[in-house]
Amino acid sequence: MKRTELIFDRPAALQASEPPEARGLERDGVRLLVSRSASHTHHLFYQLADLLTPGDLLVVNHSATLPASLPAHGALGDFTLNLSTNYGAGLWLAEPRWRSDLPGPLPLATGELIDVAGFPIRLVAPYPGLPRLWFVQAQTDLCQVMGQIGSPIRYGYVAARYPLAAYQTIFAKIPGSAEMPSAGRPFTRRVLRALQARGIHIAGITLHTGVSSLEVETEVVEKHSLYAEPFHVSVGTAAAVNAAKREHRRVIAVGTTVVRALESAWDGQQVCPAHGFTRRYVHPGDGVHTVDGLLTGLHDPLASHLAMLYAIAGPAMIRDAYGVATEEGYLWHEFGDSHLILPN
Repeated sequence: MKRTELIFDRPAALQASEPPEARGLERDGVRLLVSRSASHTHHLFYQLADLLTPGDLLVVNHSATLPASLPAHGALGDFTLNLSTNYGAGLWLAEPRWRSDLPGPLPLATGELIDVAGFPIRLVAPYPGLPRLWFVQAQTDLCQVMGQIGSPIRYGYVAARYPLAAYQTIFAKIPGSAEMPSAGRPFTRRVLRALQARGIHIAGITLHTGVSSLEVETEVVEKHSLYAEPFHVSVGTAAAVNAAKREHRRVIAVGTTVVRALESAWDGQQVCPAHGFTRRYVHPGDGVHTVDGLLTGLHDPLASHLAMLYAIAGPAMIRDAYGVATEEGYLWHEFGDSHLILPN
């Protein structure tokens, strides 16, 4: 697939600049576009249960969001250090940015020391092929530093600062994500009660997501590479997915992180319990084996997530859906609207 196939027109005005609560809505009051093979229909998120079939299995992400954005200072002056992924022993992948609305790459040097809240952090090396990301090494516990001075990562389209609670989902149990697994954000107790009453099952995985998906820069989409992120698929979740498949019940992922985790645990015949780090890139050339649908947000032009959506539903269906979403004024990003993709 060519990179140009991931390009579409999305007006900047359709970027959600604040949480729905700041717009006078409940969390579950955001809009929900439902795309099936022959139609796109418009709903509100709290109607989700009525749009699913009894016996469907929703798989959610239990990762909780970290206050991963830190103020930093170096030879070039003040800047922002957004932590991304913890590889253990004080080694992190991070994104140095000038500020929330101005990314890098920054003119940094291998071996340079920067200061975060009085603690020295050494720049180890830029990530191969992704110069805006750096491996950094700290002698102190950066999780404790985040707890003291960190704030949620935000980008220029979100004008104001919001507390960490605004970036947590109802499923959050295990801290580790640099950015919110935002497909789960609109879920509320009301939605969960309705799902239970309709006989919809829920299982969970954990995948700690790093900083935002990078734009695909390779001309061939399938050659794009991702950095490794930690994940865990439990015995119970693997069994639940496999049982649903055997019984011809749909498995619907809540978020692209769930698809990556389940595909990373696929052994060619079934989902197996698995944990570790995954660089699994789901794209049309690889296909999808573990899910029958996806509940997600709306993704930017050239985002690698679009390749996953194409793999699940086909390029024509997704491009058509995004055309409808644009025409109808749906909102993008973590505080925006939702998209339920049911291709079959």
